Amino acid sequence: MRKGARFLALLVVGLGLLTWAGQSIFTSKTRAWFDRDVELRDRLIVSTTQTQIVERLRTGDDRAIRDLLEAIIVDERIMAVAMCSDTGRTVAVSGPYPAAFGCSVLPSLKKMAGEIRDNGSYGLSTDLTGGPVHLGVYEIFEDDIHRGSVALLHDMSFVARRDRVMRNMLLVAFAILAVSAALVTLVAAQLSWRGFLRELRRVLRGGKAGPEFKPLLRDIRELAKTLAQETERDQGDLRWTPERLKRALKQHLEGERVIVVANRAPYIHEKRGAKIEVVHPASGLVTALEPVLRACSGVWVAHGSGSADRETADESGRIRVPPGDESYSLRRVWLSKEEEKGYYYGFANEGLWPLCHVAHTRPTFRAEDFAYYKQVNEKFAEAVVSEVDRDDPIVLVQDYHFALAPAMIRARLPKATILTFWHIPWPNAERFGICPWRQELVEGLLGSSIMGFHTQQHCNNFLESVDSFVESRIDRERNAVVQGARQSLVRPYPISIEWPVHWLDGMPSVADCKKEVFAQLGLKDDALLGVGVDRLDYTKGIEERLLAVERMLERFPKYIGRFTFVQIAAPSRTEIERYQALTETVERTVKRINERFGSGDYRPVILLREHHEPRSVYKFYRAARLCYVSSLHDGMNLVSKEFIAARDDLRGVLVLSRFTGAARELTEAVIVNPYDMDESSSALSFALDMPIEEQVERMRSMRALVSEFNIFRWAGRMLVDAAQLRRKDRIGGRLARAWPVGGTV
Repeated sequence: MRKGARFLALLVVGLGLLTWAGQSIFTSKTRAWFDRDVELRDRLIVSTTQTQIVERLRTGDDRAIRDLLEAIIVDERIMAVAMCSDTGRTVAVSGPYPAAFGCSVLPSLKKMAGEIRDNGSYGLSTDLTGGPVHLGVYEIFEDDIHRGSVALLHDMSFVARRDRVMRNMLLVAFAILAVSAALVTLVAAQLSWRGFLRELRRVLRGGKAGPEFKPLLRDIRELAKTLAQETERDQGDLRWTPERLKRALKQHLEGERVIVVANRAPYIHEKRGAKIEVVHPASGLVTALEPVLRACSGVWVAHGSGSADRETADESGRIRVPPGDESYSLRRVWLSKEEEKGYYYGFANEGLWPLCHVAHTRPTFRAEDFAYYKQVNEKFAEAVVSEVDRDDPIVLVQDYHFALAPAMIRARLPKATILTFWHIPWPNAERFGICPWRQELVEGLLGSSIMGFHTQQHCNNFLESVDSFVESRIDRERNAVVQGARQSLVRPYPISIEWPVHWLDGMPSVADCKKEVFAQLGLKDDALLGVGVDRLDYTKGIEERLLAVERMLERFPKYIGRFTFVQIAAPSRTEIERYQALTETVERTVKRINERFGSGDYRPVILLREHHEPRSVYKFYRAARLCYVSSLHDGMNLVSKEFIAARDDLRGVLVLSRFTGAARELTEAVIVNPYDMDESSSALSFALDMPIEEQVERMRSMRALVSEFNIFRWAGRMLVDAAQLRRKDRIGGRLARAWPVGGTV
C-alpha cells in the first residue's frame, strides 16, 4: 500500500511538472499568436486608409489627418496613433500617445524589432507603466516615394487576462488527467503483478512455461551457466586443459566430431627392414594440432606418405591413432608421384612458401603445378565429405597446402562451418600479387566461415589482398569479408603448444638429461651447450645462426674450447634444388667453423642432420644453456615455446628472432635481428653470462604465458567461435524460412 501511495505521489508530481512546462510553452506560443493577429489587423487598417492619408499629406492638412487618426482609434484596443513625416516630424497624433514612441525615436526602435518587412514596416512588443503594449510602424508610399509612417499602439492587457483563464483551465485539466492516469496505472500494475506471480509459481512447481516466460527462463539458464563458469574460475581452474576443451566442445558442439584437413599426418609408418616403425614428423602444425585431436576426438585427413602407410590402414585409408591410445581416426589420402611433385614440391613449396616468407628466395610458378594443386585440393575435399556424419559439420582446414579446399568443401557442404588456419605469414597485397592465380587462391579461402592467422598484421595483409583482387565488401568494424549473403570472418589466433607437454611425462630430471646429452656429444662436464632445432629450411635462418656462433667466437675467445652449439636439422623437401643447396651450404659452414676454432676432440658446432623423435629433442632442450631461434620470417615458431615448456627448472635462456610471431608474446626472451651478426653474437654471449636469478625471472614469466595461452585455449577459442557462428547461421536460416524475402507470412 505504501509503495502504491509513493508511486501515485511520484506520478502526480511528474505530471504536475509536465503541466508546468507545458503551460509555459503554451503561454509563449499564445502571446506570439496574438502579436501576429494584431499586426494583421494593423496592416488592414493602414491599407484601407493609405489613399486618404497620402491625399491629406499632399495638401498639408494636418487637422484632416488628425481627424482620420481619431476615426482609427475607435477600436477599443488601439490606445493611440501617430502620423510621422518622412523626415521624422510628428504630423498628427490621436489619443494618449506616449513620448517614448515619438516620431523622432522610431528609427532607434526599428533596430530593436525582431523582423523588418520588405517595405520597412515592423512590430515591437514591450511593457509600459500601464501594462503590455504592441507598437506597429507601417511605412506610407506614393508611387514608390516614401511619404511617412503610421505608428499604432495597441493595449495588450487582454492577452494576459485570457492567458490566466487558459492557464487555470489547463492546470485543472492536467490535474484531473494526472490523478486518473495514476489510478489506472496503479490498478493495472497490481493486477499484472498478481498474474505474474501466479504464473511464476506455476512454472516453479514444474508447470509448462507460457510464451511470455520463455525469454525469462532462457536468461535464467544463461545466468546459471555464467555462475558455473565463475565458480570454476573461483576454484582456480583458469588454465585450458584437455578436459576443459572437452567440456567446452560438449557444451558448444554437443560432443560432435571435428574434421581436420592437413597435408602432414601426425603418425607416419615407415618400413625399417622387416619392421614397421611409427615416426612423428618434425612439424609445428603437428605439434600444435595433434593434442587437440587427442582431446576432442574426430578425424584427421592427411597425405599418406609413409612407406608402410597403406599396409597399416584399412581399405578406406583409415587407422585409429595414437598407437596404444587410440582416441581419434587418421584418414589417409593417397597421391601419385606426379601429384605429390606438382602439388607439394611444386606449387606449395616452390611457389607459395617463398611467396609468403620474406627470405630472399624467388617463388617459382608453373601452370602444371597449379593444375596438380587444384586436383589434390579436390581429392581432399572429397575425402572430407566422405568422413562427415551431418550436413553442417565443423571442418578445420590447415595451412597453405589447401587454399582452394574451403570453397570446394563449401560447394559440397553449403551448411558446413569451415575454419581455415594459415600457419605461415600472409604477405602484403603487392607481394601476393606476384602469384598468377592470386584471385583463385583468395576466392578459395573465402569459402571459409572463419579465416585465422597468427597475428593481426597477417589479418590486415589478407584483407588488403581481398580488397585488391576479389569483388567483395570488407566490413572493417567486424573484420569480415562479405560476398552476397555470405561472410567470412578474419581473426588472429596465436598458436601455441600443449601444456603440460605429454612428451615430458616420465622424462628424466634436467641433470640426468644433461648428463645423457653431454655423453652422447662427447662434451666435458663444464661445457656450455647451445641448441637449435629446425627443419632444414632457408626461412629458419640456420646459416645466419651458425655465422652468429662464428662471430661470437671471434669477438669473445673465452668461449673457445668450452661452448658448443648443436643444430638438430631434420631433412626437408630434399627434392627441391633450393633445399639441396641449403644443405650443402650449412655443411660447408659447419666444417669451416670447426676447422677454424676446433682442436682435438672439441667441435664448436655439431650438426645432427637427421630426424629426432620429440622425446629426444626435449632432452636437448633440458640440457642446453641457451636455445637460439633465428628464423628470418616465421608465422609463430613453436620451437621457442617447446624450449620454455621443457625448462621446468626455470633455467636456460631463449634467444629469439624479432621476425617470428612468438617475439610478440615472449618479450622476456633475448630478442635479436638475425641478420645483424654483431647483435646476434652479443646476444649469445649475454645469454651464456646471464645470472641464474635473471634466468629464473625471465623463464618463470614466459612459462606462465605459454601455460595459459596454450594449444587447448587456441583450439577452444577457434572451435567455440565456429560453434557460435554456426548457431547464428542456423537461426538465420530459420528466420529466412519464416520470413522469406519478397514473400508473405
